Amino acid sequence: MPGMTVNGRPVRFDLDPKTPLLHALREAANLTGTKYGCGVGDCHACTVIVDGEALRSCLITIAEAEGRYITTIEGLARDRSHPVQQALVAEQAIQCGFCTPGIVMAAAALLKANANPTEEDIRAALPNLCRCGVYPRLVRAIQRAGRVARREETISAAPAPGISAQDAGKAVPAMAAPKD
Repeated sequence: MPGMTVNGRPVRFDLDPKTPLLHALREAANLTGTKYGCGVGDCHACTVIVDGEALRSCLITIAEAEGRYITTIEGLARDRSHPVQQALVAEQAIQCGFCTPGIVMAAAALLKANANPTEEDIRAALPNLCRCGVYPRLVRAIQRAGRVARREETISAAPAPGISAQDAGKAVPAMAAPKD
């Protein structure tokens, strides 16, 4: 049973070692934020971070992932506070959202390696296909995320879906046990 660390937790998959990491994450671990796009590595929708590097999870088997550290979109920032996530929203660089998790993961890996990427660096690090064509906004958003990561700028991010702006940042009261 191949084992690895996924989003900070040790995981063992009782699957054929030739199973693509993408399918193990989506089907066995229920981490469905990693998207199945083309299945042959062309679209980059399935990008995850493996040991700090953006890799297409449809092209790596769970045997090849053995002993490695995997970060999926769910493990990047549960509260959506990562600078890339904030900047994509602020720059309106999200359309349908299908390619977004792969783009976020590729951009997060890029900024970890280079917090001040040029437009050429961004285009080289993000070969992700986006059918909505938000590429100019993506470049601006990733450059802005770099400024946020370097603490040159802040973004007032919207609260997560389902949370009112008034309640954002407040402590959540404990739920009382139901009475019979």
